Amino acid sequence: MPELPEVETTRKGITPKANQQIIKQFIIRNAKLRWPVDLTLTDKLPGLVIQAINRRGKYLLLKTELGTLMIHLGMSGNLRVLPENTPPLKHDHIDIVLENGYLVRLNDPRRFGSVLWHPATNGSIEEHKLLAKLAPEPLTDAFNGNYFYEKTRNRKVAIKSLVMNSSVAVGAGNIYANESLFMSNIHPETQACKLSKKQCDVLVTNIKKVLEAAIKQGGTTLKDFMSPDGKPGYFVQKLNVYDQAGKPCPVCSTPIERIILNQRASYFCPKCQKK
Repeated sequence: MPELPEVETTRKGITPKANQQIIKQFIIRNAKLRWPVDLTLTDKLPGLVIQAINRRGKYLLLKTELGTLMIHLGMSGNLRVLPENTPPLKHDHIDIVLENGYLVRLNDPRRFGSVLWHPATNGSIEEHKLLAKLAPEPLTDAFNGNYFYEKTRNRKVAIKSLVMNSSVAVGAGNIYANESLFMSNIHPETQACKLSKKQCDVLVTNIKKVLEAAIKQGGTTLKDFMSPDGKPGYFVQKLNVYDQAGKPCPVCSTPIERIILNQRASYFCPKCQKK
C-alpha cells in the first residue's frame, strides 16, 4: 500500500510536468473506484489550470480555480506522467490530459483508490469530511511530543494501533509504525497510556526520522514517473524489522518476531522491545 512517503514522492514526481498546466481533457475509463468518480468532471475540468499540487495525509490535492481534485492511491494505485499519446494499459482508469503534451494517469488494479471533486464553493479543502479530522502533518512542528503524550492519556489501545490512527498521527502506516517503534525500543502491544512523556518524545522524533528518510530515498526514483511500462518503484526501503521475521535484529542479533495485531502484521525484536 502506498504510504505517506510514497504519496509525497508521487507529488514530487508529477509536479514538474503538471503544475501550472491547463487541463485539456479528463478521461474516465472506469468510474467504479472506492467511490464512484463524478462523470461530470469530463466537462468541468477541461480549460482549468492546475494552480498547485499539494498533499494532506495520503491525499494528493490538485487545486484549480473552481475546486480541488482529491486523489487517493488506495491499496495498489499509482500515478504516472506519460506522453499524451501513450496507449492505456489494463487498470489505467483515469487520465488527466494536459496542454503541454503530457498526461497524468491513474492505474489502480484493486480499485480501492479514489478521485473526488471538492468545489471551491464548498469552502476550504481542509474542511472536507475526509480531511477535517486528520492529525497534524507529521513533519510539522504541530506534531510533537507534547501533542502525542496528550493523545495517549487514557488510551488503553496498543501503541502501534494508535500510531496508525490517522486522527492521532498521519502517515505512519504499517511499515513506518513498525520501524519507528523499533527505533524507540517500544513493544507494539504496549498500552498507549503507559508511555511516559520521554517515550512519547522519542517516538515522535523517530516517526519523523523514518518518514524523512523514506521521502529522501524516494527522490532518487522520480525518473520512474516517466516510465510508460511500469509502476513507480518509489525506493528500495532499508528496513530494520518490517517483514524481517526470523532474521537477526540489527542491534542485538535476536531473531525478529512477527505477530498479528488488529489484523496487521507487526514485527519487533523481543529483546530490544520488551513488552
